Amino acid sequence: MINGKTLLFGFIAHPAHHSRSPRMHNLSFRHWGINARYLAFDVAPGNLPAAVAGIRSMGIAGVNLSMPFKQTVIPLLDELTPRAQRINAVNTIKNDHGRLIGDSTDGAGLFQNLQSRGLNLQGKRVVILGAGGAGKAIIAAALDYRLAQVDVFKRQTASYPAVATWVAGVSQNATTPLRLHPYEAVQTMCDLVAQADLVINATNVGMTTAGIPVPASVLAVLHPGQVVYDVIYQPLETEFLARARQKGCETHNGLGMLIWQGALAFQFWTGKPMPVPAVEADLLASLTTEDVPTTQRHAM
Repeated sequence: MINGKTLLFGFIAHPAHHSRSPRMHNLSFRHWGINARYLAFDVAPGNLPAAVAGIRSMGIAGVNLSMPFKQTVIPLLDELTPRAQRINAVNTIKNDHGRLIGDSTDGAGLFQNLQSRGLNLQGKRVVILGAGGAGKAIIAAALDYRLAQVDVFKRQTASYPAVATWVAGVSQNATTPLRLHPYEAVQTMCDLVAQADLVINATNVGMTTAGIPVPASVLAVLHPGQVVYDVIYQPLETEFLARARQKGCETHNGLGMLIWQGALAFQFWTGKPMPVPAVEADLLASLTTEDVPTTQRHAM
């Protein structure tokens, strides 16, 4: 029951009302009997400083953030966790008695999802397709899991040199070898995908239109024993995942990443684990293509 001691948490984005985070977190608060509520706030970009000031002044206990605020919020915070520092982006804020601490749980959510399903990540070879916002979060998180090798493919757009510089920077103190390759190097992609234990699609190809994120020659080298992960969760099975499943691969969509990034945020705030099976069942029951804008289907 809401009373004078009820804690407030929220989701800040623009747009925000598509978010599934209120379902996830309010169910989790009920599960643990925590006197708290989670709401979605659509904040115009120019109002972000006022919104962050409101978090401090009103004692809002924590928030998640999505586009377009994951980077612009950083100067307004007091502290970043190491993984948020690596990608210079934040999707979670904890209000620790007025001190705002930013974290990034997106990429770690993917790997926690795989570990929860029994995959031992240590020593695995990973190929990541794409190095945009989701891709960089996954790349940065990959360095925490004692992988044997991480190979990233990015299209040679105007942002390629900046991503190459970033990859070189995060690689400096990493024990996991991390390499960036042009998406256009198809033979290299074929060779590395054939050797990979885990292939991750971090692009949006297959989200709004049919299609796969790799050429047919790359798709042809997929084989049983590999795990293929697509960060997209609507549709629940992209064409890429369907083709990988037909090749005998173990496949996973992005719903698990969505849930586990939220689970890591929930634990960051409360110190308690999210009841993941109950949250997953609830989201699957509610998931339709009609109530989420296609441009937001990969977001929180």
